[in-house]
Amino acid sequence: MPNRRRTTAALTAAVAVAGAAVLAGAPAAQAAVVDVNYACETKIGPKSAVSPVDIKAVKSGSGYTITMSFEKGVSDSPVELPKGVMTPRAELVLGGDASGRVKVTGTPNTAAIPPDTPISIGTLTGTFTPKKNGKVTFTAGVLTVHALGMDAAVCTPKNNPKPSLELQVTGVSGGSDTPPPADDGGSGDEQLPKTGPLDSAVALGTLGGTVLLTGAAGVLWLTRRTAR
Repeated sequence: MPNRRRTTAALTAAVAVAGAAVLAGAPAAQAAVVDVNYACETKIGPKSAVSPVDIKAVKSGSGYTITMSFEKGVSDSPVELPKGVMTPRAELVLGGDASGRVKVTGTPNTAAIPPDTPISIGTLTGTFTPKKNGKVTFTAGVLTVHALGMDAAVCTPKNNPKPSLELQVTGVSGGSDTPPPADDGGSGDEQLPKTGPLDSAVALGTLGGTVLLTGAAGVLWLTRRTAR
């Protein structure tokens, strides 16, 4: 019986460790490149283009740095755009356990863009600060190309694109799914209640040890009394 109990306890511990390893290895974010069909209103008439969009998140302090990358341009200009006159910006629509929008902005063009050439959007960057824990999705929203001092193109997704990023937010203080703090009002030797097979085995073992010690004390007491 002791060997069987030790084997059961060892197997239970192994399963618990394996389960913890699976949880620890679970991805915090899942990203996918999504084709977005943009319909653009420009100063030279309507334009349309499909561009693969990639959205990523990197933890930064209490929030996340969000990047949105375009693999293709979505519009062009009938005239040359000199260096530094075009700046793109976009909105990302939040879903899941968050709502609202995140604004991301690109940098001015580092080289002149020839006329009738697709405008390269590149990478846009912004910040997302979660208010609670949970699963948050990011979907491409309106894209605006600001050039020559005006919004030269305003592009809206028309194909109801799927989210490009699914982010699992954890560690937000006071947010939903945050475990309550431990009660510090007692002595330092107090511990939180435990449940589970291993804890039950430990509890039974402690109880058995207490009963054994009590029995031994009773025998000693009776022995001493008889000796008198």
